[in-house]
Amino acid sequence: MGQPSETASPQLQRRLGVTDAVLIGLGSMIGAGIFAALAPAARAAGSGLLAGLAVAAVVAYCNATSSARLAARYPASGGTYVYGRERLGEFWGYLAGWAFVIGKTASCAAMALTVGSYVWPAHAHAVAVAAVVALTAVNYAGIQKSAWLTRAVVAVVLAVLAAVAVASLTSSASDTSRLDIGSDAGVTGVLQAAGLLFFAFAGYARIATLGEEVRDPARTIPRAIPLALALTLVVYAAVAVAVLTVLGPHGVAASDAPLSEAVRAAGADWLAPVVRVGAAVAALGSLLALILGVSRTTLAMARDRHLPHALANVHPRFQVPHRAELLVGAVVAILAATTDLREAIGFSSFGVLVYYAVANASAWTLTRDENRPPRIVPAVGLAGSLLLAFTLPAASVAWGTAVLALGIAAYAIRRAVTARRKP
Repeated sequence: MGQPSETASPQLQRRLGVTDAVLIGLGSMIGAGIFAALAPAARAAGSGLLAGLAVAAVVAYCNATSSARLAARYPASGGTYVYGRERLGEFWGYLAGWAFVIGKTASCAAMALTVGSYVWPAHAHAVAVAAVVALTAVNYAGIQKSAWLTRAVVAVVLAVLAAVAVASLTSSASDTSRLDIGSDAGVTGVLQAAGLLFFAFAGYARIATLGEEVRDPARTIPRAIPLALALTLVVYAAVAVAVLTVLGPHGVAASDAPLSEAVRAAGADWLAPVVRVGAAVAALGSLLALILGVSRTTLAMARDRHLPHALANVHPRFQVPHRAELLVGAVVAILAATTDLREAIGFSSFGVLVYYAVANASAWTLTRDENRPPRIVPAVGLAGSLLLAFTLPAASVAWGTAVLALGIAAYAIRRAVTARRKP
């Protein structure tokens, strides 16, 4: 099925263990979820917010399990781009890679803009561009330095979120009657919320796309992905419950910064600036891991000449795909200077869900000897990913479909040109 990557290409060094891989996943998921998706999800679902979180968690679990089994069998940079190519054929691998690179490039811009909006709201775009430049330089210096920085980011963010949860749940303003799950939520609203919250869970993809840089991938990846997902779900549920008991679903929906509003409502005004710093640090952690993942998928596609082959070059000293990282950083910087945060999140969600649909279809083809998951896992993951993708807001679906169609057209043109050149 499909052609393998070029064996002559320089290989990346395996330096990451289970802890590093889990922390990279946590840095992506926690940063994106709590600070970027909670309020939009509440606006979509109202009191169905927690139900949406549960739906997103089920789909994410299925996707994580499918991704883990595939990543253990194909421990190379590229994630579902590689899995789709090897299990379903070249086109499906290309489609997954295209959806990932485009969707996650938009997500990089969203995280950069989140940093800007918390650090210096009056100059959010300028701060966003500076953040992209700085973290591209960190990634360029080597994967181990990135892992150590992510470790520090996760520690800070978890401490801030723990403080928010404790302050909210122990406040006299806390009222568990506000956790009236789903009383005013329709099915469409819950599914839209789940799609937006899935955007936050999708950080475990960073672990799979780093498969070529993980030590003992057959053991490390299947352990790291579910562990990162489980820890993130615990954090999400605790913080969501804490904030809802103070603000209620409508209060969360009406706020651009619900965690800051929650600590103020709980009488802990002193904690609000800490939350702002935590939000900026969380977004930086997500941006760091996102740039890592997008550049590695770009590397894999360049090796197979779906993107310019020059992007497959690995730096002889730092052992990173430096040209891919510089290109991704430049594109993200341009988007961060020109785009809107909400548009970036919606577009990214659509692309990521399509990416995981291909991952689940690929996992379905695994045999027992290849350690396939129970059949229901990729089936639910595939159906859930497509359902959430196409219940996102109409504008996100329209733009996402248009960009996917553009990528398909480019693939078809390339195939036609290649066929004509053959004798």
